[in-house]
Amino acid sequence: MAGIGANASCTREWKVVAVLSAGPASHHVVFHESEGELAARVTDYLVEAMARGGVAIVAATPDHRQAFRDRLIRAGVDLARATASGTYIELDAAAVVETFMIHGWADPASFWRAITPLLKVSEPGRRPVAIFTEMVALLWQRGQVNAAVDVEALWNELAKQYTFDILCAYPVAALDEPEHADAIAEVCSAHSAAYQAAPNRR
Repeated sequence: MAGIGANASCTREWKVVAVLSAGPASHHVVFHESEGELAARVTDYLVEAMARGGVAIVAATPDHRQAFRDRLIRAGVDLARATASGTYIELDAAAVVETFMIHGWADPASFWRAITPLLKVSEPGRRPVAIFTEMVALLWQRGQVNAAVDVEALWNELAKQYTFDILCAYPVAALDEPEHADAIAEVCSAHSAAYQAAPNRR
């Protein structure tokens, strides 16, 4: 994959990956054109995590969770077994968001209370944790752009205490919102790498 420099920002000018300058080494973001592109990218990420013996945590919408399930099963993942063993954990993104949003803002203490129990599930066996979340995308779509930026920063704070990989997702149309250019720059600077999703694969 072609990097475009340590201080790059996310724009439609780059095609595959932008190597950014801030955020922990494992905090990535994907901008997707379609639902199929998103499902393909996320499924690859989750399969790789579980193949390494890790815990895969998904905080997504119901439709996306179903799309991921379908692709994981087609990829040969025994999803019932993975769920029962705690290797695959599903959460409703909107429900999690409601646990830490107070008067339109992301409350740091509430965020930590909501997320840290998920990270601790891996501690007994020291298993790596890989998270996919579209909570920030939901906030962005609701017009709570500043809250989305704050949540990205909260993930980075959490990464100072816990070890995990995280992949966030936004529709690529977010890059075309000039009124949110500063917020997009902050989102990108919170990540170590940014991707445009690969073309849809059936």
